[in-house]
Amino acid sequence: MTATGPATAPVTAALALGDDALVLSHRLGEWAGHAPVLEEEVALANIALDLLGQARVLLSLAGDEDELAYLREERAFRNLQLVEQPNGDFAHTIARQLYFSTYQQLLYAELAAGDGPFAPLAAKAVKEVAYHRDHAEQWTLRLGDGTQSSHERTQRACDALWRFTGEMFQPVEGLTTDPAALETRWLESVTDVLGRATLTVPEGPRSGAWTAGAGRQGLHTESFGRMLAEMQHLHRSHPGASW
Repeated sequence: MTATGPATAPVTAALALGDDALVLSHRLGEWAGHAPVLEEEVALANIALDLLGQARVLLSLAGDEDELAYLREERAFRNLQLVEQPNGDFAHTIARQLYFSTYQQLLYAELAAGDGPFAPLAAKAVKEVAYHRDHAEQWTLRLGDGTQSSHERTQRACDALWRFTGEMFQPVEGLTTDPAALETRWLESVTDVLGRATLTVPEGPRSGAWTAGAGRQGLHTESFGRMLAEMQHLHRSHPGASW
């Protein structure tokens, strides 16, 4: 956490990517016992576990993974505001997953093709994330082109989360990627899926003074504090305990 010099940039990136995976893993885990069907109970739990595995590797590059997960204060987390958004209804969860997993798949594919410190993780994780994205895509198509109610719910979810997507393409120190090119490919992919799902691409802004997007700087939405308190409660209640 206090590294300086050449090691600082990879630590910064490891915290950003690790926090993304950790927080979204917890959010998906909240569906346990509440998913609409048993098959989705298993699918969402598996995605959550994949993300948790990614988080452990990434956070271990920055320090002690348990301390970073359970003892940091809210302002020290560097995750995107998108991944901390509450689950909402099932359509809301799927829209969040479509936006994020599309970004994550493109990012990891680019990192895996290089020789930087994240290449080994990315080479493995990109295969997992391909499933995450496919799962979200198939559900987006099913909900968007389903009943009138499912279509309307999914459109509302896509619209509500759109303002959080611009933050994914802000430069992160230590990531040797091209954010502008990544954003272009992301927009093309998401636009294609939404079109096939008979959904309209939201028109609202995705960056700028009036949109969300300061999670990378440690500024989070109101719901994040409550989620973090729940996630850290057991560890903080029993400091030093072993299992």
